[in-house]
Amino acid sequence: MWHLKLFAVLMVCLLLSGQAESSPVPQLSSAKRRLRRMTPFWRGVSLRPIGASCRDDSECVTKLCRKRRCSLSVAQE
Repeated sequence: MWHLKLFAVLMVCLLLSGQAESSPVPQLSSAKRRLRRMTPFWRGVSLRPIGASCRDDSECVTKLCRKRRCSLSVAQE
């Protein structure tokens, strides 16, 4: 009878050690992250006025982001 208990304990230990040796799930690198999507409603509400800071043209009301600022014209003096 104690042989069965010993066998069961050894099997549980083997199963747990196999789980501990498995490789972890790889992390997503910053380059592979998906860009945040906004619905058309939130895109319209969140557009920035002229002179506000921006990262690209889609963030500005005028659709012109120049030197990290929302611009009114293509060429700034």
